[in-house]
Amino acid sequence: MRIMLLAGLVGFGLAQAAMAQETSPPVQVMVLGSYHFGNPGLDTNNMQAESVLTPQRQKELERVAQALVKFRPTHVMVEMQSKEPGLAIGEYRRFDAKMLATDANEIVQIGYRVAKLAGLADVQGIDEQPAGDEPDYYPYDKVQATAAKFGQSADLVALNTPVAAWLKKLEASQKTLSIAQMLMINNDPAEIGNDMDSYYGMLPIGDADTQTGADLNAMWYLRNAKIFSKLMHLAKPGAKEPARVLVVYGGGHGFWLRHFAQLTPGYRNVDVLPYLKQAR
Repeated sequence: MRIMLLAGLVGFGLAQAAMAQETSPPVQVMVLGSYHFGNPGLDTNNMQAESVLTPQRQKELERVAQALVKFRPTHVMVEMQSKEPGLAIGEYRRFDAKMLATDANEIVQIGYRVAKLAGLADVQGIDEQPAGDEPDYYPYDKVQATAAKFGQSADLVALNTPVAAWLKKLEASQKTLSIAQMLMINNDPAEIGNDMDSYYGMLPIGDADTQTGADLNAMWYLRNAKIFSKLMHLAKPGAKEPARVLVVYGGGHGFWLRHFAQLTPGYRNVDVLPYLKQAR
């Protein structure tokens, strides 16, 4: 009886908390998926970005920032790790015109720039990377090895081919498109770079016992879930003035981060495309 009563009280408490979240203003989350301006070359397929430090590109980036700041962000969160209180990025406090003129990274060019325009004291780093004995969040090398073992290498190439072609097309379009227009492609759900076909296509790589393709999907989900979990610790629903979070991240994370923003109770996904259209 005591156990049943305790379970009932716990269930009632959880229900009350859920109701409170439903009636409180939600945290608004706007995800800006970006190609990597600084060409780190760390993805399976990499686009060669032209310099964003030229006068013309800097004007385009300023238009992007002026459009995004209309979202009135209370937080800007980026693809960096932080051990500081509140996951603050110490580098942001040194942000100035010199950094803007010399550091091509989209975190600086968009994240810091927007945060400064919004008058924010801090930018938060919410990235998640494996440390110690933690798992590899993107074990693509293991998927390749498993595909070779089971005669599935051609299947893997077939999955990768349209993504590589899409990136090549995007790379070529830099000659005629502004940065805002490039970012619109990066954030359009109808574009191949924003679907899950290549990920889910890897699910059968291996066999019923060696499910390496499924492992990769699980680990990639885990990384993005941990990223969004950090966001939730920093921006909680129920505040009198609801938080408005701009997330600046690599475009490959866009699907899952928007998924969590759309489906997590107390949070709401805000489409970034209408803002980017203002910067064209």
